[in-house]
Amino acid sequence: MDTLQALAEILLKSTVTIVLLIILHFYLKAVLFGPLDRVMQKRRELTEGARKIAEDSLAAATRKADEYEARLRDARSAVYKQQEEIRKRWLDEQAQQVAEARARGESTVKAAREAIVLDAAAARKSLEDTSAAVADQIVAMVLGRKAA
Repeated sequence: MDTLQALAEILLKSTVTIVLLIILHFYLKAVLFGPLDRVMQKRRELTEGARKIAEDSLAAATRKADEYEARLRDARSAVYKQQEEIRKRWLDEQAQQVAEARARGESTVKAAREAIVLDAAAARKSLEDTSAAVADQIVAMVLGRKAA
């Protein structure tokens, strides 16, 4: 029983200390830890807000970069297509010029062949005409010499 009385005395003497500790607890909670928690919460919100803004900015920059690359790719495609059309046009013009030159060359060759055929015919006719006269002259010379 002495122990219980000693325990009761200790409890009675420590009641003031316990009350002071409870008052200190609520005082520190209200004066120190409450504002500290509010500051930490505000800091956390600002940090999260800044992180969210940074993520949004990064997403927007990525989106704009993708749009820029897509527009650049489209522009390059258009330029390549235009270059290809110009190259095809040049090749067509070149093929047309080659065909025209070939046609002119063939017509020139055909005209030259016709002229050669006409010249050959005229030469044959001339040879036929002159061969009879030359033959007569030869005969007259041969016969004329033999007779004289």
